Amino acid sequence: MEFRDGPIDGIIWKSLRFFKDHRGWLVELFRHDELDAQWHPVMAYVSMTEPGVARGPHEHVDQADYFCFYGPSNFKVYLWDNRPSSPTYGNREIRLVGADDPYALVVPPGVVHAYKNAGDVQGIVLNAANRLYKGWGKTEPVDEIRHEEHADSIYKLI
Repeated sequence: MEFRDGPIDGIIWKSLRFFKDHRGWLVELFRHDELDAQWHPVMAYVSMTEPGVARGPHEHVDQADYFCFYGPSNFKVYLWDNRPSSPTYGNREIRLVGADDPYALVVPPGVVHAYKNAGDVQGIVLNAANRLYKGWGKTEPVDEIRHEEHADSIYKLI
């Protein structure tokens, strides 16, 4: 399969706004009143990614991810629409977000995703997924299809 560049149906991009004063800054990452209930988080985690390092590509069958890229580095975000029933099936979307252009985004199930720290400092990413990792009590299989483990993967980070 060859992907074409274009927006992906169901991806929600939300610009993040910093409120700064003499103490530092504050940024709202999530509000229930700004996001459809199906995407509301049930758990959250923060990850640190070294410069030049990528996470993904992978996808989920049922889980949606709510990523927040706000710094201190920039990240190149890669999305591939792998949902045959989607009107944008076969589209690829790539954006540079983070310190210079802070964004949150919802990645629905079936959309393959990856991100790479494109800066020269460690980068922090928050993810607030709408499903529990490994289910309640961590007793279920992980909802993840890992494409990064295959050298011949069609999902290439460029």
